Amino acid sequence: MWRCGGRRTLGGLLRLSSGCAHHGVRRWKSQPACERALQYEVGDKIHGFTINQVTPVPELFLTAVKLSHDSTGARYLHLAREDSNNLFSVQFRTTPMDSTGVPHVLEHTVLCGSQKYPCRDPFFKMLNRSLSTFMNAFTASDYTLYPFSTQNPKDFQNLLSVYLDATFFPCLRELDFWQEGWRLEHENPSDPQTPLIFKGVVFNEMKGAFTDNERIFSQHLQNRLLPDHTYSVISGGDPLCIPELTWEQLKQFHATHYHPSNARFFTYGNFQLEQHLKQIQEEALSKFQKIEPSTSVPAQKPWDKPRECQITCGPDSFATDPSKQTTVSVSFLLPDITDTFESFTLNLLSSLLVAGPNSPFYKALIESGLGTDFSPDVGKGFEDDRIEALLHKIEIQMKHQSTSFGLTLTSYIASCWNHDGDPVELLKMGNQLTKFRQCLKENPKFLQEKVKQYFKNNQHRLTLSMKPDDKYYEKQTQMEAEKLKQKVKSLSLKDKEQIYQKGLELRTQQSKPQDASCLPALKVSDIEPTMPFTELDIALAAGEIPVQYCAQPTNGMVYFRAFSSLNTLPEELKPYVPLFCNVLTKLGCGILDYREQAQQIELKTGGMTVSPRVLPDESHLDTYEQGVLFSSLCLDRNLPDMMHLWSEIFNNPCFEEEEHFKVLVKMTAQELSNGIPDSGHLYASIRASRTLTPAGDLQETFGGMDQVRLMKRIAEMTDIKPVLRKLPRIKKHLLNCDNMRCSVNATPQQMPHAEKEVEKFLRNVGRSKKERKPVRPHVIEKPAHNGCGGNTHVNGSQIVRKLITDPTFKPCQMKTHFLLPFPVNYVGECVRTVPYTDPDHASLKILARLMTAKFLHTEIREKGGAYGGGAKLSHSGIFTLYSYRDPNSIETLQSFGKAVDWAKAGKFTQQDIDEAKLSVFSTVDAPVAPSDKGMDHFLYGLSDEVKQAHREQLFAVSHDKLTAVSNKYLGIGRSTHGLAILGPENAKIAKDPSWIIR
Repeated sequence: MWRCGGRRTLGGLLRLSSGCAHHGVRRWKSQPACERALQYEVGDKIHGFTINQVTPVPELFLTAVKLSHDSTGARYLHLAREDSNNLFSVQFRTTPMDSTGVPHVLEHTVLCGSQKYPCRDPFFKMLNRSLSTFMNAFTASDYTLYPFSTQNPKDFQNLLSVYLDATFFPCLRELDFWQEGWRLEHENPSDPQTPLIFKGVVFNEMKGAFTDNERIFSQHLQNRLLPDHTYSVISGGDPLCIPELTWEQLKQFHATHYHPSNARFFTYGNFQLEQHLKQIQEEALSKFQKIEPSTSVPAQKPWDKPRECQITCGPDSFATDPSKQTTVSVSFLLPDITDTFESFTLNLLSSLLVAGPNSPFYKALIESGLGTDFSPDVGKGFEDDRIEALLHKIEIQMKHQSTSFGLTLTSYIASCWNHDGDPVELLKMGNQLTKFRQCLKENPKFLQEKVKQYFKNNQHRLTLSMKPDDKYYEKQTQMEAEKLKQKVKSLSLKDKEQIYQKGLELRTQQSKPQDASCLPALKVSDIEPTMPFTELDIALAAGEIPVQYCAQPTNGMVYFRAFSSLNTLPEELKPYVPLFCNVLTKLGCGILDYREQAQQIELKTGGMTVSPRVLPDESHLDTYEQGVLFSSLCLDRNLPDMMHLWSEIFNNPCFEEEEHFKVLVKMTAQELSNGIPDSGHLYASIRASRTLTPAGDLQETFGGMDQVRLMKRIAEMTDIKPVLRKLPRIKKHLLNCDNMRCSVNATPQQMPHAEKEVEKFLRNVGRSKKERKPVRPHVIEKPAHNGCGGNTHVNGSQIVRKLITDPTFKPCQMKTHFLLPFPVNYVGECVRTVPYTDPDHASLKILARLMTAKFLHTEIREKGGAYGGGAKLSHSGIFTLYSYRDPNSIETLQSFGKAVDWAKAGKFTQQDIDEAKLSVFSTVDAPVAPSDKGMDHFLYGLSDEVKQAHREQLFAVSHDKLTAVSNKYLGIGRSTHGLAILGPENAKIAKDPSWIIR
């Protein structure tokens, strides 16, 4: 996977969120993992490594142990923390000097087989032989990172063995280079009469990546701001340069860059460090001698005068105003990333200058409606409240616990460590905060001086502007055709014959049944037979409103959620609900205007979000719940302020700010449009499932292409008042207690305080003056659990969900092609199957994984050249086949058909089924953060008993059940199918009247 921009991003620091369940520094002392690590001493020798530093980092509840490898100089950082989701990563400094994408193609190719594990594609095979919580690889501008995480110690050793062998001893076979990088091949490999074309996974991935105009812009920005060395090229590969890369160059790049002397190893969690070191030494490092890698990046020479540059990009078919599609940026060269405190200060300064409606940037540029020259006013300085709000944000993000903290940390330190900065200094945020406050205290103009130094007086400044060109994709296609013509022209008859034979050889290899027995694997018996149950208490507040309390070790944070039903909302207002949700917390409330409200939200909370939800029923496909979810989090001390803000938003939201509303609408429309290249497969799937269940239509309205188009229309309106006037009408139906439930996750000590505040909030929120009838007459009241023994872990009252059903609903097939100016397709085919509690649901879930791993991955990615593809089953019982950044469309739909035939014929073994079970359970048993415990019960009414029953159904899936469900649901004429494609014009589809073209 390619990431544009390798250095730590502006938001890197502010996205850091800690990951495990313990609160207070006092408790921290008793944690075994940290305690063990503190017993190491500098100079200790362990398995060929020497300990250089042992540092407690109490603000993140961890101990950092820094080591170096004696004979190769490899660096190692271990972060000991009482977290069972352990992570490993190895990182190499990769500094390409051309845009052939050599580090990116190498990242793909090393994962295609190694000395110890010579089978094809061990990386994808391990996804099904492990209980990993994360497995991937990333190519940044100047490093390549290989991380994995798992909660199982045996699994950790298995994955570590595969990762070490892949990175240090890969096969790098020529055919794998052809498949993953690029190749010339006949359009139909078995017919030498068909034209030769470019194929390859990375080639297609990068063609897809550059359909995203934001990526085009950020790539050019980096290339031009840092033009002297590796940052002047595209590490992921420019589709027009990738065909210049040779197999020899690939092998050479590996030899010089993938060496322990150029590597940084990282482990995180509560597993034993000694075991990791022993395995890394024995399986990899003991086989190398030290070299001096020449991969360091010299400092960019500063310019003596600013530069300007113009570029073009593809047209945005969802742009609100094509004449206003110019993107402009002013960028500055800042000091080295290894200066930890200066980076910390500049991160904060950047946020103060550009983030949110109170920033000078927002006021000068966004609200003026035109791109006026934005130059920060050095004289004025920043209000204390804005600085406090930012420091408060860091405090929250150190306490908030994510489940992938190890991954967050390895990504956070990667750039600084890559350039020999000190990763431990970077983690000691408490020190940086203290120093920052001290600097402000000693020099009130501290920040203004930085603005002057780095922005006002900085000559290394680039002004980059980007305009859409209607012929952009046409020109790209033309240049690609030109490149192809040159390549083909230079071929002799012998070369052509060789290409044809190689194409056949690759096809044969891709189609061969593979022996993966050399790979390590967990067994189904390694999966826990029962799941941990979560204790919940439900009490009625303010009379009859159910509130779910879930006591969790949340580090002194409180998480509040409320769900409000949309059952009484008139149908014509439904399409505007997502917009209502988006602007509700951004237009002001009570006595606060929108700027003051933004300030209060930042000072008192970790964010307040509102989102529309369509929640499936676990036992009926044609029944669902519709509503809006309100979510927020805060430090314990700020709970009264946060609940007061919610009271004001519910009772006195402001819908008068027409100008600011216009700005928010334009931003929302642009964000939706920008998201299509990354989420095209999701949009295709939502559209394909639209006519299969009653909930499908509402999902398309809330989150599909219909919503993207509606926002585009609203953003283009000259008079936006009619839309603004709809908001108070939606408020009447939504912002009251009539059909509401709430939930709180906090520590046991915080609960009494939280109960009081929630009670107060609910008493403040109004009820409807008149009885409102549901718009759809068929409402089913369904308790989330039946108090008497149905759910032994839920105490107190019960939550009753008001579900909608439509007895007249008939599913029907629909095929839609959305024309988009992209050179790649996103394909979705959906099938209506069965709900969550039906035993067939478990079989279909395993089948989806089986079809992905054993059939679709080969057909769609390896043979077809798409970046991704597979099958999945949603909680709501929709079985989806999809592809992502795919050069094909009709052919992919044919592959979906073949996949179904393969499943019906039962061409899979017991080993295949066990692997699919492991893969499914790695998702089912993925760690859940303390903030999210109990959410399945709160939102979906799913008790732990129901989930345990589903778990047992998954274990019980057999070969017979899999072929039975394939025949029963997936075959033509069995269940209703829906199809959708997002992508370029297609002659075959245009001629087929069964397709609707949008």
